[in-house]
Amino acid sequence: MFFLHTFSQTLRKMKTQTANILTLLSLSLGGSSILAAMENEIYTGMLLIFLAALCDRLDGAAARRLHIVSDFGKQLDSLSDIISFGLAPALLLYQGILHELGAVGGFCVILYAGCGALRLARFNISGCTAFFTGLPITAAGCAAALSCLAIPYGPPVIFMILLSLLSILMISPLKVKKI
Repeated sequence: MFFLHTFSQTLRKMKTQTANILTLLSLSLGGSSILAAMENEIYTGMLLIFLAALCDRLDGAAARRLHIVSDFGKQLDSLSDIISFGLAPALLLYQGILHELGAVGGFCVILYAGCGALRLARFNISGCTAFFTGLPITAAGCAAALSCLAIPYGPPVIFMILLSLLSILMISPLKVKKI
């Protein structure tokens, strides 16, 4: 009987942490993408960002479905997002091509990460509505990561413009319907 009770408690605890585990997996994938960028493994880093986006999508869905939405989970998700979709894609682009622009390329990375942080902070203090204000950082990060496929075909200035545009869209008053 003790074994069944303990097993039941363990399953309940695991259920309550499912979304946080997925969030930490997303964070780990984003961190791994940064490590891949440092090793100049741009395409591997890009793939890791897309896997992080999948985990990011699943963590919110799991939290809602299992009725385990929490303020802690919301904050953890934002901290994960700034790594996986704020820093990782910007560093991939920097390592892949923006480094050729020197300090200007570095500024674009910092601008993008800063705007991503502002976007997440604004989301965290806003009430839940049917719309996001500004381009969600996950979408911006995936767009930046996807652009890595074009590195062999475009000059660095194109990627500078893209990263700057994504930065502005994240902090803009643009309304994006939640799905």
